[in-house]
Amino acid sequence: MKESSDTRQAVINYPAGLPQLLKLSDQEFARELRFLAAAKLFELGRLSAGKAARIAEMSRLSFLHELDRIGVPAINLGAEEIEAEIKAARELAG
Repeated sequence: MKESSDTRQAVINYPAGLPQLLKLSDQEFARELRFLAAAKLFELGRLSAGKAARIAEMSRLSFLHELDRIGVPAINLGAEEIEAEIKAARELAG
């Protein structure tokens, strides 16, 4: 993903050797941290899937697909939204 001039960078300190302990290269570890942070913000409803995908440096479709790997639902509806969807589906079904 291309960085634009309006981006910022966050730095995370971690113990030397942690990526290797997790059987990841340094690059894989950095990619996983970006994905996990973006996924959590999406799960909490703080970011849309598109914005989270940009943070993870992935396409939106790849991001949504990868959420399953960590047990985060790709459809993030609240209880009220679920009830509204069920009601609408019942009305359509007659």
